[in-house]
Amino acid sequence: MGRVRAVVAAVVLVSAVAGCGSAEPSDQAGASSRPSGGASPAPAAPPSAAPTAGEKLAADPGTRYKTIAVPQLEGLVCDEGDGGFHFGSDLDMTVTGDDGLKEIEADDAADEVSCFGGRRNVLRKGTMSASAPMFTARTNLYANVPDPTAALNRIYDASVDLATGYGRNFTGEPGTVTSRSLVVKCRQNVTDTFPMTTCFWADYGAAGVVDFFPDDSQYVPVPSAARWTRAFVEGALPK
Repeated sequence: MGRVRAVVAAVVLVSAVAGCGSAEPSDQAGASSRPSGGASPAPAAPPSAAPTAGEKLAADPGTRYKTIAVPQLEGLVCDEGDGGFHFGSDLDMTVTGDDGLKEIEADDAADEVSCFGGRRNVLRKGTMSASAPMFTARTNLYANVPDPTAALNRIYDASVDLATGYGRNFTGEPGTVTSRSLVVKCRQNVTDTFPMTTCFWADYGAAGVVDFFPDDSQYVPVPSAARWTRAFVEGALPK
């Protein structure tokens, strides 16, 4: 529930840039800012699969998870950790409001994952710049989530309230997408001047948050973020 990070965002940006050895991070900086891999040079398109209009969450199939995997997503390179970038000052999004759920500590679980697109995502602030992932994700496993929709709403409310207190400014209305296996709730926000899109999700055995960094200084559209969130969950939680 909310790891305290004492590094302010400006310092993080300075550190990321300094670690690359120049004001513009080079493609050789993958050890600290970007995983290496055979990603294509073009940005990844969001998955095309989307829930059918009016689709409802199915009854609990009894599926529970023993681990969280690093997903293999087409057009993305994913790895454990924050991808060498975090805002600090508790601006990094976490899952809170899950006090009523019994969390499971899985062995070797990739509970924090970052995924990079085919081209470098550079965030700029003043004279500083740093490479950032397309998104970071944090996942919690539970013994049972009896009502994923209700649990998601509690997590969303508590997490947004906490993040707002630390300086995230949420804008617009949240969008909720439900499939037979998952409920996703996304909302745009501004974090240390950067336009972010944040999606919370829950099913009967897990919940998490996916934080999408801006693409060319623009919000990732909520429908695209919701589709990527579904793709991430399907890859991260092997049945």
